[in-house]
Parts: sequence; structure tokens; C-alpha cells
Amino acid sequence: MKHFLQLVDLDQTEIQYLFERTRLIKSRFKRYELFHPLADRTLVMIFEKQSTRTRLSFEAGMHQLGGAAVYLNTRDSQLGRGEPVEDAAQVISRMCDLVMIRTYEQTIIERFAANSRVPVINGLTNEYHPCQVLSDIFTFEEHRGSIAGRTVAWIGDANNMAYTWIQAAGLLNFRIHISTPPGYRVDLSRVSPGDAARVQTFDDPMQACSGVDLVSTDVWTSMGYEDESRDRLTAFADWQVDAEMMKQARADALFMHCLPAHRGEEVSAEVIDGPQSVVWDEAENRLHVQKALMEYLILGRI
Repeated sequence: MKHFLQLVDLDQTEIQYLFERTRLIKSRFKRYELFHPLADRTLVMIFEKQSTRTRLSFEAGMHQLGGAAVYLNTRDSQLGRGEPVEDAAQVISRMCDLVMIRTYEQTIIERFAANSRVPVINGLTNEYHPCQVLSDIFTFEEHRGSIAGRTVAWIGDANNMAYTWIQAAGLLNFRIHISTPPGYRVDLSRVSPGDAARVQTFDDPMQACSGVDLVSTDVWTSMGYEDESRDRLTAFADWQVDAEMMKQARADALFMHCLPAHRGEEVSAEVIDGPQSVVWDEAENRLHVQKALMEYLILGRI
């Protein structure tokens, strides 16, 4: 049994296998071919944080693979009334084949996984967002080929996406430029020495974007940090990804955003709706990559 709580729970070979399966699964989807390797299997989705793309991609994906998906919100379950995570894991994992959790602290999902009899997937925590970055890298490779040896710029907050991109750089042998405002910088003591060696930090976001193959950003205020929103709007004002910033990157550089986006804050409308943006492909690929991931965690290599 294998869990997917951080990107580093997979190795490079497993990621490449997942991408091969994703290409096959996506092509079958586009041809309207039935593909039901998870017939009679059940996914339980536990949400403590709100979601659009995560719920839809996992729920639709499980149905498209022939299985069933059950939605649980902590407000509407015993978890919201203080049932220990460990007890919930023991019960829920006896009634399904796979669990996806979208919550706050990484420790919650780790405690659940430690007591689960089935694989557990991190649908997002404050610390990591591995499904999103896995889909982002697949999207890059669809458009530009292997990400190995490339350079990615992360502009904005040192959030769960930034730390997952750092893990990805170490796993898949690319470089990452990170530019964040003072007071919001990445803590490289949180990452392995090998991953840290792939990171270069910049005070100036324009310099961070110089010559890169991909520019990525996220909202300035992630869920759970709404009380800081006003201060963040001021602190991040110079970190908006706009046309001038994209001009610093390679001419064929792509732009990504995990969505939802706030045009006029972290990204200009000109960029996110422009020709370098692949955000809609990126969003759709959550569906296909996660189908490959669920297939792998339940059935192993096919």
C-alpha cells in the first residue's frame, strides 16, 4: 500500500509511469471510449477546505474510471464534532478503497494515513499541494517536452505550491527561481539539501523570470490566511505577473496558475488570458493525472 501525501512519495520512475498512463487515459477520454479499471471501487473524499477543481476532478475522475465517489464534509460528519482522526481513519478505510483529503495541517493527513487500511491522497494541505504540481508538470511536458534541465519561476507567496515545486525540482532535475516579498520568503530549512540546491531566490521578481521556461503564481492570500489579506495586498503589489514580467522569460515561456485567479492582483488579465497561458489545459489535466494516480494507488502498475 502506498500513500500520496507529498510529491516525494513518488520517485522519478513512478512519475514518468503516471504520465504515460495519463496520456493513454486522456486520449481514451477524448475519444469517448469507456475505460473502467476501477469498477466496483469506492473513493471517499473528505473536505475541510472549500474546493471546486479538486472535488470535481476527483469525483468525475472516479466515475469515469467506473468507480463511485462519496463526498464528506467535516462540518457534516462526526469529524466536525471532535471524532479523533485516528478513529475516523479506522472506520472510513474499512468501507472504501481509496481516500482523498483536503484539509489544513499536514499532520492531520499524516495521522489519518497512519491509521488507514487503504491509500490516502493529499488533495491539499497548508504545506503541500502535490496533485496540482503533478498536473502542472504534465501540462508543461504536453506543450514543451521534458521539464528536465528547464527553469521554472515561482512568483508570489511561499505557500504549499512553492514548497511542492521545490520538491519537484529535486525529483525531476530542473531549476526553480523563487521571488517573494520580504516577510513571505521560503524557509529552505524545510527542504532537503538536494532540493535546496535546485533553488535560487531573488528579491526582484523581474530577475527571477529572466530566461525561464515557465512562470507560475498563485493567489496572494491562501485559504486560512484571510485575516492577512489587507497586509498582503500591500506587500505583494510589485509581484503581479504582468506582460512586462513575462517579457523577461523566454519567448516561448508558458504561464500557469492553479486557480482560482484574481485578475489585477497576482496576475494581469493580459497574461492569464493571453497566448502564453495554459491555465485551462492545466485545470483539465487535474482530471486525467488524478485518474492515473488513483488507478496506480489501487491497482499498481498495469
